[in-house]
Amino acid sequence: MSSGVILRRKNTEITETASFSALLAFFTPLTGASGVTILSLGGLLLPLMVKAGYPQKSSMGLVTVSGSIGLLLPPSTPVILFAIYAHTPISDLFIGSLIPGVLLVCVVGLWGARSGWRAGVPRQAFSAKEAVSAIWTAKWDLLMPGVIAAGIFGGYTSAVEAAAVTVAYAFLVECIIHRDLNMTGDLLRIAVESATLVGGFLIILSVALGLTNYLDYADIPVQALGWVQDHISSPALFLLALNVFLIIVGGLMDIYSAILIVVPLIIPMAAAYGIDPIHLGVVFLANMELGYLMPPMGENLFLASYRFNQPIGRICLATAPFLVILLIVVLLITYVPSLTTMPVAWFR
Repeated sequence: MSSGVILRRKNTEITETASFSALLAFFTPLTGASGVTILSLGGLLLPLMVKAGYPQKSSMGLVTVSGSIGLLLPPSTPVILFAIYAHTPISDLFIGSLIPGVLLVCVVGLWGARSGWRAGVPRQAFSAKEAVSAIWTAKWDLLMPGVIAAGIFGGYTSAVEAAAVTVAYAFLVECIIHRDLNMTGDLLRIAVESATLVGGFLIILSVALGLTNYLDYADIPVQALGWVQDHISSPALFLLALNVFLIIVGGLMDIYSAILIVVPLIIPMAAAYGIDPIHLGVVFLANMELGYLMPPMGENLFLASYRFNQPIGRICLATAPFLVILLIVVLLITYVPSLTTMPVAWFR
């Protein structure tokens, strides 16, 4: 095989897996929670990847991880909530989180491409004509993020109301425009499947919220941060300790509870160490994403196990290589604050 053919295969492999990773990551901020992405798109994309020849193990890892790393991208609700509780401009936090968010998506996509390349997945040459045709065919589906963003940022809907509008829009597109679904035969089946998925998700979420309430009642976050304040004086060591603490928090709490409980505690401490609040917000969200995937209690591991009907141990093994890479990138984001602060300075 010539070097030119190898290069074309690698480029196509990277493009395809990066597309999967970007699709999942950019869908996450539209849902407001990474677990919803795994439940909704995971069951659709995983069979497609396996059918295309990608190894099931690495495919499960790619889908699970990609569905967990979009919280830094607009219009992410956690970014907005952090900015509110940290008294930080929302636009600045979105600008500062853009490069770290894209960086996380890129490294996950590249690692997924490596797995497909090693497995010898057959590739097809890219065709611009077919791509344009596919985009035109999917124009109504691609408009959905615009409908959501217009509703929320235009002040027409709240986040909860936007979810209802999204369901109504999907119903319109699938039943009336595409006519892929039958209103009498398919809706009942879809309602039952959706109720089953939501019911399982609510069980997992209720247990997580119960644990959150216990931690809050026992003042464990306060005690942990108090210990850090008493024993650490260096900003670099504080950031390292903060990374460890936030990863643990991400593995035990949902992000909204963490914002309510942890953010008011770490903001004054970070200010004492001279850490920019925009940088702190990006570090917080990046570590929470990592915590969602951290065994044995990462919430998204259980959701992926439930969605893919696989043992939790197999999901942990599938995500382990991605976790190592994500950890390296999170440390890079933590100790190179210019990735966050420089774009904010450019736009001011």
